[in-house]
Amino acid sequence: MNKLIVFLKLIDIGHTLFALPFAYMGAFLAAAGWPSGHELIWITVAMVSARTSALGLNRIIDRQIDARNTRTAHWPLASGQISVAAIGAAVGIGLVLLFYAASQLNPLCLKLSPIAVLALALYSFTKRFTWTCHFFLGFTIAVGPLGAWLAVTPQLTASIVLLYVGVGVWVAGFDTVYACQDIDFDRTEHLYSIPSRFGIGGALQIAKWLHATTVIMLVGVGLFEGLGWAYYVGVVLVAGLLGRAHYLVRGNDLSHVNLAAFGLNRYVGMIMFLATVLSLWMR
Repeated sequence: MNKLIVFLKLIDIGHTLFALPFAYMGAFLAAAGWPSGHELIWITVAMVSARTSALGLNRIIDRQIDARNTRTAHWPLASGQISVAAIGAAVGIGLVLLFYAASQLNPLCLKLSPIAVLALALYSFTKRFTWTCHFFLGFTIAVGPLGAWLAVTPQLTASIVLLYVGVGVWVAGFDTVYACQDIDFDRTEHLYSIPSRFGIGGALQIAKWLHATTVIMLVGVGLFEGLGWAYYVGVVLVAGLLGRAHYLVRGNDLSHVNLAAFGLNRYVGMIMFLATVLSLWMR
């Protein structure tokens, strides 16, 4: 039980759960209503297994860097609470489940799944050579709603492209805020990030523009899908949450970074999913 708790902590299971609603939102929009139970089950399996593999792989690749960072030195893999072999096995099982889940959805999902795996693997190396690593993370996680949409209807529309971009810049924005607390370590270790490249003030401004873009993209989804007032109430609530998060973090005060980056953002996907379902139901 203790090992299981350590493992769930290592893969940030809470973050996995708050990434799921946007995938469900993509599926419900693609179905213009309620997707089948079969689709929802395998979308969930694909999301959880992909996220588990991605986090496990990231922790393995970054374990030496994490061990040198005082903020992350206590993390399970960096501190030796769990072995590399155990996490490697979990990554392998997660990838097998991802491919199997994709095969249960439709042929297009199965054909595209290797691309998703490649993106998951590439992200872990990006902070070694580019400050755009936050965008790699964002647009990799945004594959969730894109994949869920394609699982229901294997064709792209303006709506899912806007949702993909919106989720991508949303993640990039709060990851940029989160990275501000490692600015000194990143510069010492010659790692790349938006804060280490543009400073904390510049990074927070960039994050604000990214989240403003998220709101614009969400409005665009509503317009293209012909969603009603309930959906836009959700967009307003999300805009308020994002605004509150940016209010809490200042260039000279990073004491609320975790609350701003994760504490408030964990509600964004859930709000938009519920607003979407309610709007579709009312329509």
